[in-house]
Amino acid sequence: MAVAASAAPGALGTLQASRARLVAACCARLGPRWRLPGSWTCPRVDSTICARGWTPAAGGAAWQRGYSAEVKTEDELRVRYLEEENRGIVVLGINRAYAKNSLSKNLIKMLSKAVDALKSDKKVRTIIVRSEVPGIFCAGADLKERAKMSSSEVGPFVSKIRAMINEIANLPVPTIAAIDGLALGGGLELALACDIRVAASSAKMGLVETKLAIIPGGGGTQRLPRAIGMSLAKELIFSARVLDGQEAKSVGLISHVLEQNQEGDAAYRKALDLAREFLPQGPVAMRVAKLAINQGMEVDLVTGLAIEEACYAQTIPTKDRLEGLLAFKEKRTPRYKGE
Repeated sequence: MAVAASAAPGALGTLQASRARLVAACCARLGPRWRLPGSWTCPRVDSTICARGWTPAAGGAAWQRGYSAEVKTEDELRVRYLEEENRGIVVLGINRAYAKNSLSKNLIKMLSKAVDALKSDKKVRTIIVRSEVPGIFCAGADLKERAKMSSSEVGPFVSKIRAMINEIANLPVPTIAAIDGLALGGGLELALACDIRVAASSAKMGLVETKLAIIPGGGGTQRLPRAIGMSLAKELIFSARVLDGQEAKSVGLISHVLEQNQEGDAAYRKALDLAREFLPQGPVAMRVAKLAINQGMEVDLVTGLAIEEACYAQTIPTKDRLEGLLAFKEKRTPRYKGE
C-alpha cells in the first residue's frame, strides 16, 4: 500500500500516502507483531498466565499481581475480577461516598494505574465502570480540592483528568459505563469514554461546567458531539442542562435505560448482562473490531475501509479463526483462547 502511494502523482499520491500512514498507525495500535496486509504475522501470546488481581507493591508506586477475587486500592477504587461464568469481566467500582465519587488527584492516579494494568492483561475481555455508592456515579472533579489549587495548578490537574479518561477510551477491550446515579461534568466525561453506556431512569447526567464559568475539560466537548450530534451537544453544554435516564436515551446519549431496582444497581445488572453476551466471542476479533470502529470513525470512508481491511487481516492467521470454523462444522460451542 505504501509503495503504491509513493508512486501515485500529485494530490492523489499525498492522499493515499496519508491514508497508508493512518492504516499503519492503526495496525501499530495492535502491538509490535501486527503488520499491514501482505506482511502480517500472528501475534505471540505470552505464555505467562495473567493473574486475576493486582495490588500496590509494598513501599512503592510499582504494582504487583495477586490472585484475590477482589482487590482494593485503598478504598476509593475497587477492582473485581469476576469468576466462573463471568470470568473475563472486570469491574472498576468507584467508592468515594463522602465526596460523591468526585475525581480527586488520588482517585485519578489509582484509575490510571488500574487501566495501565488492565490494558495488557490478555485474560480481560470486558470492563464495567460503575459506582459502589448508591445514587451516585461520579459528580465530576473534586471542587473542594480544586478550590485549594493555584491558577498554575489547575491546568496540569485537568490535563491529568483528560489523560486518564483518554486511557479508558483507548482500552483495547469493550468497556461499559453503568450509570445508576448522578453523572455530572467529569463523571459524564468518564462515561462518554466507554464504548457503551447504560443508565437507570432515575440517573442524572449533564456537562454542567459552564455554570462554573469553565468548559468541559475531560473530552466532553469532543465526545458528546460524536455521541449525539453537534447541535444538540452545543445546546446541552451551553445550557448546562441535566438529563434523566429517559431523556438521555431519547437523544442517544445512552444505549439502554432501566427502571431502578430496590438494590439501586439496575444499570450495573444490565451492564453485566451485556458483558456476558460479549464473553463467547473471539477475543482477538473483539479487540480489532473495536479498533477498526474507533479509528475508522475519525477518517473518511475510503480510509476507514482500508483500516477495516487491515484489521480483518489480523484475524486470518489466528488459531481462534480456525477453531471457529471447526466448531461450526462440528456443531459445538467454540473454545477461543485469544490466539
